Amino acid sequence: MPWNEPGSGNKDPWGNRNRNSGGNPDIEEVINNVRKRFGGGSGGSGGGRSGLAFPQIALVVLALLIFWGFRSVYTVQEGFESIELRFGKYHETVGAGLQFVMWPIESNIVINSKNVRTVEVGFRKAGGTSRSVRAEAQMLTTDENIADVSLAVQYNIRNVEDLLFQVGSVEQAGMIEQVVRGATESALREVVGSTTMDDLFNRGRTIVEIRTKELLQQVLDRYQTGINVIAIEMQAAQPPQEVRTAFDNVNRADQLEQQLIKEAKAYEEKVTLQAEGQAARLLATAEGYKESTIAKAEGETQRFTQILTEYQKAPKITRTRLYIETMEEVLGNTNKILIDQEGGNNMMYLPLDQIMRNTPRERISSSGGSLSTPAEQAQEAADAVRRGR
Repeated sequence: MPWNEPGSGNKDPWGNRNRNSGGNPDIEEVINNVRKRFGGGSGGSGGGRSGLAFPQIALVVLALLIFWGFRSVYTVQEGFESIELRFGKYHETVGAGLQFVMWPIESNIVINSKNVRTVEVGFRKAGGTSRSVRAEAQMLTTDENIADVSLAVQYNIRNVEDLLFQVGSVEQAGMIEQVVRGATESALREVVGSTTMDDLFNRGRTIVEIRTKELLQQVLDRYQTGINVIAIEMQAAQPPQEVRTAFDNVNRADQLEQQLIKEAKAYEEKVTLQAEGQAARLLATAEGYKESTIAKAEGETQRFTQILTEYQKAPKITRTRLYIETMEEVLGNTNKILIDQEGGNNMMYLPLDQIMRNTPRERISSSGGSLSTPAEQAQEAADAVRRGR
């Protein structure tokens, strides 16, 4: 029940004494009651009341100063930055160390600007395992194929002022991550949309990472987010699960094709080298044969020239000598059968077949294992003539 209602028993905290005729309490009485409640002495003269109130007022002021100091002085750890606001507007950014703000007209927000953070796009990690987020991972390549692409983005805060006033409240942990993930997904879809599936799955993955990083940084800088992209690492780039078996078969066929091409090229190089070596040897042999034939022909020419000179001096003697030497050479390599036609009239039997069979073997053995043609025999006869001169 309120103290000033009827029936309250006059439980006025200020007391019910010395009321004026109007029913209002006396001002001095109210002041005295306040002093009593806060530990002051009994009511008296003005000097006594002032002396008793000063310690309490000093304590209150000191407590307020201490409280204000605790609210105004703060410490910024290494690797952090503090944004100071005055009347809710940006004032300045300070680094690590002991800092001061004029509370309550000033306030501050401390941000870990050097810490490297990671955002997953296309997948999420939890408890040492990762799961695919197909809504983010599935993308369309330039040759109209669907690919599941996932990557991780590493970033830090480059400008805390832009981050606070362009992105939003840094106290919301998911705000920055949401901005980076959305911008990364947009940049990645643009890059994948201009890349073929073969390049994305094989030799073009590094190019996709570089182009995505450049495009993502351009988007973040365009909107002045204050975020710096450190690195982008592609986790996976593969066809959807529904067609992965067929794609693996095609991929194995391509690998087999490349292997066969490499083997064919190696065989081609081997055969080419062998053919080139054989051709070089044949050319060298032909060149040697050419030189020897030319030298032999020149020698023969000189010898016949010398024979001609001798023949012109003594034709009959030279002809007789050449004939004798030639017959000597020819008859010396043939089998000879002597028949006495005047000694009897008996019919002679000549075993011509046996003679013909034995003649080549005898000629081969006598000539050192080779048959001589009539041209060679004539040449040998000419040589014999020259040797006899």
